[in-house]
Amino acid sequence: MSSSSTVDRAFAAALYATGETALDTGASLLASDPAADAELALCGQEFVAAAWRRGWQPADVVRIVRRELDGVHVLLAAALIRAQAPADGPRGRRWNAQLADLPADAPPRTDRFSHATAVLELYRLLLRLPTLEALDEAPGEAPTESRMLTRIRALLAKAEATGFPEEAEALSAKAQELMARHSVDEALLAARAPSPHTPGACRIGVEPPYEQAKAVLLDAVADANHCRAVWNEPFGFSTVVGFETDLEAVELLYTSLLVQATSAMTKAEAAQRTGGRKRTKTFRQSFLAAYAHRIGTRLTAAAETQVTDDLLPVLASRGVAVTGRLDRMFPQTTTTRLRGVSDAAGWTEGAQAADRAQVRHRPPLR
Repeated sequence: MSSSSTVDRAFAAALYATGETALDTGASLLASDPAADAELALCGQEFVAAAWRRGWQPADVVRIVRRELDGVHVLLAAALIRAQAPADGPRGRRWNAQLADLPADAPPRTDRFSHATAVLELYRLLLRLPTLEALDEAPGEAPTESRMLTRIRALLAKAEATGFPEEAEALSAKAQELMARHSVDEALLAARAPSPHTPGACRIGVEPPYEQAKAVLLDAVADANHCRAVWNEPFGFSTVVGFETDLEAVELLYTSLLVQATSAMTKAEAAQRTGGRKRTKTFRQSFLAAYAHRIGTRLTAAAETQVTDDLLPVLASRGVAVTGRLDRMFPQTTTTRLRGVSDAAGWTEGAQAADRAQVRHRPPLR
């Protein structure tokens, strides 16, 4: 019996059929035929390539595998993606960064039946991935990071690393000031010499728990940095649309603010427990919701300090371009009401944490 016949029979049993024993039947066929391993791996690479054609990217696949399956499946998926990469066409900077961030550990050694079962479970998921909105990242060499973004990245790294909340808040405030200035500088350049670039898009993971409040925080960061965000709850990410430098700022700031929000929430919760209150889910949900709301207000205020009257037409033009790209990608969107915001103490603590992260004002750019 040929290896390809073994794989075909295993797929027919496990991937395209239903029933309680379908997976065991397919895994048994593969486990009994070591000569089928190479063909099985090639089929997996074809499933990965098909996911790319349906709009998925490496980080998206890893995220959904981690969400739906187990750690061993994540390692199997990462190995498949790396194996398929040489056959792929040129990709952009974000794609290449996602490849570099793939888990490096090899899948654990196990018996052939268990390994075949995990592979088939992964292939089932890959086979059934729906089509996503295309991000259309331009291929080519990664652009050189500006000095400003290098400074912003360093400030946010320090904010995440410090154990002193006041220092973290001051560093984040300074980072947002620089982001606002950087965005306006880019707009000024575009006004003097219109850029051929159009708005792009990227996906940013919004992971459970409390993903709804985290999506609100990301939306606030995106709005303050001239971007728009659309949350995809079932797949655990938001798509952010904007110009490249603004997308970079959103990714950096959202990640840093989320780290700091989690730290502040943990400390506030510890104080609540000291006072005799047990930890509750509603406290955390309300904390993050209030934090997101107040952070959004302050980030927007910080960005507005950089805008003079003569820049308004430029920023308005860029805003129209971003909205146009968003509407083409998502012709139909719905709004979601934030749930679980019912804890007064959590809301107060979250708002106070955001107040401490208040952005300092600076004179408008001339």
